[in-house]
Amino acid sequence: MTTPTTSTDPLDPARRELLLNAGLGAAALGMVALSAEAALAQATTEWDKTFPQSDRVDHRKVSFTNRYGIALVGDLYLPKDRGEAPLPALAVAGPFGAVKEQAAGLYAQEMAERGFAAVAFDPSYIGESGGAPRYVASPDINTEDFMAAVDFLGLQEAVDRDRIGMIGICGFGGMALNAASPDKRVKAVAVTSMYDMSRVNARGYFDVMTEEDRTEALTAMSLQRWEDAASDEAPKLAGGLPDTLDGIDNPVIAMYHAYYKTDRGYHSRSLNSNGGWNVTSAMSFMNMPQLTYIHEISPRPALIIAGSEAHSRYFSEDVYAAARDPKELVIIDGADHCDLYDQKDIIPFDRLQAFFEGHLA
Repeated sequence: MTTPTTSTDPLDPARRELLLNAGLGAAALGMVALSAEAALAQATTEWDKTFPQSDRVDHRKVSFTNRYGIALVGDLYLPKDRGEAPLPALAVAGPFGAVKEQAAGLYAQEMAERGFAAVAFDPSYIGESGGAPRYVASPDINTEDFMAAVDFLGLQEAVDRDRIGMIGICGFGGMALNAASPDKRVKAVAVTSMYDMSRVNARGYFDVMTEEDRTEALTAMSLQRWEDAASDEAPKLAGGLPDTLDGIDNPVIAMYHAYYKTDRGYHSRSLNSNGGWNVTSAMSFMNMPQLTYIHEISPRPALIIAGSEAHSRYFSEDVYAAARDPKELVIIDGADHCDLYDQKDIIPFDRLQAFFEGHLA
């Protein structure tokens, strides 16, 4: 399991003392006021990914700021043999609750090996990116994070800004589609194991949440806001995956556990590997739908990839039905949701390469 030599978590006591001794003050403890340069300076410089480093790719840490003033930290991957011509580029993020050292980085590095510039980034409030309080998600801000990554890519000398696409994984698949709809700079978008986080929070899995269930959940989160506001501590966390599967027979939990809680995918900064999101994060998703204007991605293409055995498959099928042409739905036979996080013999990288080469020409 990866363990960084220097903590970048502002809630870590040692990190708090370091920041205070440096005279950065309370705002820096929340990372909300950090500039892109300051956020980058605090990021770890060691290779702490959950996948091996490629000797065919140049890698460096980068930082950029979204329109809410939150500094985002990413990893920029460039092919070593890129030549002088500007490259097509991809913004990559996800899964929901993961960090860039996990699946997003693996995708970005693989696509760089195939000739693309690719930035994998931590969304606002998590990982090495800024924002306070920590471990918050937002359908608006996280959609904006993808657009900010496009801002960044379009300013790089190595990138052809007229050939930028997006890859979103899991819950950030929904964010990528949501961002591509209004952001006409995005020429093509692909998603794998997609979740619509607004839908699943507002309606439950397979839309089985009743009105009574919804009212009960929203009431509990509403009251939790008073608890959080009255406390000097960080907002209450919902809790992540269990440390063991003793007494648990839910196959979806077992699948996530096999990725996030083992050496396969564990990362010390990953919410899903540790304490989870703030309890109240779901409120905005329950109140604000995503993908309302997915038809506006057209006439730009969308590639939607899901596993045949994934519990989340219905999100991809429904989004495909709602989108307009040109669109593709690819179902990977025998694959589950997390297989498309890191199983390179299952993830259809050849299909992704062909899709983006064809549409970012």
